Formats: sequence, C-alpha cells, structure tokens
Amino acid sequence: MLRKIGLTVMTAFYLLGGINHFWHPEFYAPLIPPYLPFHPAINLLSGLAEIVLAIGLLLPNTRSYSAYGIVLLLILFIPSHVYFIQIDGCVDDGLCAPMWVAWLRLLLIHPLLMLWAWAYRK
Repeated sequence: MLRKIGLTVMTAFYLLGGINHFWHPEFYAPLIPPYLPFHPAINLLSGLAEIVLAIGLLLPNTRSYSAYGIVLLLILFIPSHVYFIQIDGCVDDGLCAPMWVAWLRLLLIHPLLMLWAWAYRK
C-alpha cells in the first residue's frame, strides 16, 4: 500500500512539475546556468521530459524505464542546483532562498529524489 502511495505521489510530483515548466517558464529560466545555450528549449524539454516520465511511471511496462529516466533527469539538473549556489541562492527578480536551503536541495533533497525514483526501477 505504501509503495502504491509513493508511486502516486511521485507521479503527481513530476507531472505537476513538468506542467509548471510550460505554465510558469519564467520561474525556471533564471535557474538555467548561463553557460548552457537555448534556455527556453532546455526549460520546455525538461518540462516535457518530466511529464512523459511521470506518465510512464503509471504504466507497468514502462515504469522501470521512467524510473531510470527520472534518475538521469535529476543528474542533468545538478548544474542548475550548483548554479543556484553560485548565485547565492537568489535569481534576479525571482526566487531567493537562504544558502542552507540551496545546499540542502543539492546535497540531501536531490539525492533522496534519486533514491525515490530508483526504488521503482523494478
């Protein structure tokens, strides 16, 4: 029962997060490191990937692939978390968080999200 609840919550988390990339792209765009090209495309592809992977979690035949895909996506998001730390946890005219929160996201929350997805790979 807990496993099913965890899967449902994770699916909702990535589905809503992916939709939010399209609904509020201005929130995510400043979090993309400046050395990466094509910020709008990266933002939209990230959102699309989250949506597709979330839907894949719902289907038993694709759940494993989606779980691995989420882990890969989270690895690809690491530069964004590092960049957030480099800019002292604040983006211009946007999100601002204490540095301990920025470090917590990178060193604890992000790995826990990876482990959560990894738990559904089988």
